[in-house]
Amino acid sequence: MNAKQRKTLEAVFTDPLRVDIRYQDLEAMFAALGAELDPNRRGSRVAVVLNGHKYSYHRPHPENEIGRKTVKDVRDFLTAAGIAP
Repeated sequence: MNAKQRKTLEAVFTDPLRVDIRYQDLEAMFAALGAELDPNRRGSRVAVVLNGHKYSYHRPHPENEIGRKTVKDVRDFLTAAGIAP
């Protein structure tokens, strides 16, 4: 995991919830953690599998930043998968 991916991981766990995390950075972080990403879902949905845990989210458009609810859901998903900053 490189420095940018570590910063993204830290941003996910920052309080108050951040709303400036780009979905491209989120996907790069997932890949660095060893997650399997399946972007071939319906529409803009992306499925993620990490340490046996599944999560799916919606790529934002036209903006690039993920929303507050997605940040909270990603935080919960990573915690369940045993990932912490």
